[in-house]
Amino acid sequence: MAELIISGPAGRIEARYVPAPGENPPIALILHPHPKAGGTMQDPVTITLFEMFSAHGFSTMRFNFRGVGRSQGQFDAGIAELSDAAYVLDHLESLNESPSQCWVAGSSFGAYICLQLLMRRPEIDGFVAVAPPANHYDLSFLAPCPASGIIISGDKDVVAPPQDIDRSLTKVRVQRGEVIERATVTGANHFFQGKLEELEKTAAVYLKRRMKAHEKATKEAKDAKDARDAAKLAPKLPPTQS
Repeated sequence: MAELIISGPAGRIEARYVPAPGENPPIALILHPHPKAGGTMQDPVTITLFEMFSAHGFSTMRFNFRGVGRSQGQFDAGIAELSDAAYVLDHLESLNESPSQCWVAGSSFGAYICLQLLMRRPEIDGFVAVAPPANHYDLSFLAPCPASGIIISGDKDVVAPPQDIDRSLTKVRVQRGEVIERATVTGANHFFQGKLEELEKTAAVYLKRRMKAHEKATKEAKDAKDARDAAKLAPKLPPTQS
């Protein structure tokens, strides 16, 4: 795993990066919880998501928002943190030419920022949002949500109660063909203490299903293109004489 210092809008940004093998691997950016509540890229949920994406063949990056760890700058209540995320995504894309897919994921405050980011970056194909604090941040800005993803929460979460997430999602619209799925981890609190394995499994099942569907669609598109190309190259027979 590489330790990186990225030039960001407020100075240096501290990051960790694991490149994936192979040609044109997918990429994933992972965002950590609220800096004012002790959130850093070393947060257990953030690391769980990071390792899950890396284990499934993604070039994966996580970083500290401004003012956290060795990242310069000061906390800006989400506005500048969104800018940090966009800069780091740019850097991740610069390290991976033509990635096959682009995903974002985050926990709590980081989930809120990842949902904001996908509204601004059309190249994002999917997301995993863990316990977004819908009681503090209205999710109606997803209007319409441009990518499919999953929102995971714990049924014992009192910081971001799942019923608040479900209530906020009633205001959300999605683009045609996209779906926001919901999943609940039984017995999990906001920090998924003692439930990280269950969280990883829930996210991985969803990710594998999405990746399998992507591979199938890619193969079908390639087969269709090959058939069209073969038809163009086929010799034209002379008209049949009656």
